[in-house]
Amino acid sequence: AQLVESGGGLVQYGGSLRLSCTVSGFTFSSYSMGWFRQAPGRQRELVAGIGWEGERTAYTDSVKGRFTISRDNTKSTVYLQMNSLKPEDTAVYYCNGGGYFPEVNNYAPGPYWGQGTQVTVSS
Repeated sequence: AQLVESGGGLVQYGGSLRLSCTVSGFTFSSYSMGWFRQAPGRQRELVAGIGWEGERTAYTDSVKGRFTISRDNTKSTVYLQMNSLKPEDTAVYYCNGGGYFPEVNNYAPGPYWGQGTQVTVSS
């Protein structure tokens, strides 16, 4: 399986970015997907997850109301729209595939990972 992220970069406080993750090598439409992030010196953490059907979603509390996860099964792509970005959102963002929802508003990662894309928010 191959997961290729794009869309990261440098943005000012309050700005927006849209991350994309295009998948090959497994049946995208059958798998839940998620985004995680890891800042320097910190553990990797969940940002958002979305069910295979595009209906179930999960968000970490710090991004609720600012970030939106979506998917296009015809393009085997999952997106993360990030608005009102803050310096604390600075991290490497990783796409994940094949996870599940162990409880409401939580997504546990599956075995497929992208290489990561850097997001830097300046203050």
